[in-house]
Amino acid sequence: MLTGVHIAFIGGDARQLEVIQACTELDATITLIGFENLQSEFPGAHKQPFLPETLNSVDAVVLPIVSCDEQGRVESIFTHRTLVITDAHMQALSKKAKIYTGIAKPYLRQLCEKYSVPLEELLNRDEVAIYNSIPTAEGALMMAMQNTDFTIHGAKTAVLGFGRTGMTLARVLKGIGAAVRVGVHRPDHFARAFEQGLDPFYTEHLKELAPGFELVFNTVPQLILTPSVLANFPSGAVIIDLASAPGGTDFRFAEKRGLKALLAPSLPGIVAPKTAGRIIARTLIRLVVEQTGKQED
Repeated sequence: MLTGVHIAFIGGDARQLEVIQACTELDATITLIGFENLQSEFPGAHKQPFLPETLNSVDAVVLPIVSCDEQGRVESIFTHRTLVITDAHMQALSKKAKIYTGIAKPYLRQLCEKYSVPLEELLNRDEVAIYNSIPTAEGALMMAMQNTDFTIHGAKTAVLGFGRTGMTLARVLKGIGAAVRVGVHRPDHFARAFEQGLDPFYTEHLKELAPGFELVFNTVPQLILTPSVLANFPSGAVIIDLASAPGGTDFRFAEKRGLKALLAPSLPGIVAPKTAGRIIARTLIRLVVEQTGKQED
């Protein structure tokens, strides 16, 4: 139970509602900031303005998956007001407070370091990233079907990167009959892809292999689909970039080349917000229990 634990939720999207619901069911005290336009009500939750003093007594602050931008602005689909995290908010936090988010931008990391506020980036945790790879793979498959004029079954497909998302996506694509090759950088990933019956190659050879791909999924969070690589893709090839913005594709050159290249980060929150919210809730609750010393029932 979270009885006696005070959690402040600042901004967010539909995923955040699932997290709030889960915390409410465990009897947490909930403060909602940036939820003025939210129609549904949560028992025991109170809407408050984003003032420093609002954070005086909280044990945990939960920010959206993308935390805030480099000016400290926090996005929320439930308000028209601008929410900005400032030094004053950080100074107002009690010494016991901890901030939870998906991925933190340098602005937030620097603020937390400056004021010695513990910061937990949930998407860096294996259990969250692996669970999240399921709706990501489903969303990527949906986008591929919507943006191609050929079946995924039999399509000459490349998955770039064989981390937590790439591994799930490659398995899903293979399961529906795509001809999947996996671009890897590490020898252990090459071996794992081979063990799973996939066809691995090292990404340093992507340029010469590009003519053989009609569908490409990128999970590498750095520029890998450069102009020299994109120039070798066949006309009509479709690229779906799943890496965090700005992605790993030179989108300007792709457009000039006549290739359909789509940036699609944060797919779990778009295609399956309920599931994505529950994934976040499970790990967040466990971490808050550990942080506050409460007993899980």
